[in-house]
Amino acid sequence: MEASTHAKQRAASVVVVDYGLGNLRSAVKGLERAGADVEVSDDPATFDAADGIVLPGVGAFREGVENAGPYREALVDAAESGTPVFGICLGMQMLLTTSEEAEHAGEGDVTGLDLIPGTNVRFDGDQKVPQMGWNELSVQRDHPLVDGVDGEYAYFVHSYYAVPEDDDAVVATTDYGTDFPSVIADESGTVFGTQFHPEKSGDTGLRILENFVNICLDS
Repeated sequence: MEASTHAKQRAASVVVVDYGLGNLRSAVKGLERAGADVEVSDDPATFDAADGIVLPGVGAFREGVENAGPYREALVDAAESGTPVFGICLGMQMLLTTSEEAEHAGEGDVTGLDLIPGTNVRFDGDQKVPQMGWNELSVQRDHPLVDGVDGEYAYFVHSYYAVPEDDDAVVATTDYGTDFPSVIADESGTVFGTQFHPEKSGDTGLRILENFVNICLDS
C-alpha cells in the first residue's frame, strides 16, 4: 500500500510511549511503514515536540494504569492541546475512566486516564474469552482514522472492551457474540483508540496507521 502524499512530503514525528507493557517493536515497525518518524520514549518531556503520541499496551488494566502513572499529566496535557493520542488495545482501554477488570481481580476501583469517559467490561456471553483472531470492522460514523476500512478485518486479542458513556464516542463496532466498540474517539476527535492491533492487522492495519500519520500532520 502506497504511503500518503502528506507522509512523503514530511514525516510525522510520533512518540510511542514505553511504559513497560507495550508491543513496541511491532508498533514501531507498523508506524514506520506508514511513514512516521518514530521515537520510543519513557520521557514525558518528549511529548511536547511530537506530532502524535501512541499508547500501546498488552496486559492488565491496573498494571497499565500504574505503569503509566508518570506519564498521566503529560498525556492529558497533550490531549488538551490537540496533539493526537492513539491508544492501542490496553492503551485504548486506559483512555477510559474505569474497568471491571480491576474489580474482578479484587483490586477495587482503578482510575484510567479519563480522556474518554466510560468503563471497560468483560464479555459475558458464550463467547470464547479472550477473543483471539480476526474480526470485521463496521464503521458507525465518520472519523479520519477509519477512512477506507469499513467491512475490513482486524486482529483482536482481548477479554474486555470499552463502553463509552457517550454513544457518539463509538466510531466502529465489531460483532463477537455481541456488538462492541472496536474504535472510539473523544468529542474533539484527536483522542482515539482501537481495541484491535493495527500493527498486526495486515493491509487494514497499515491503512489505519497511515490515516493516523495524516491526522498527526493535519493537527
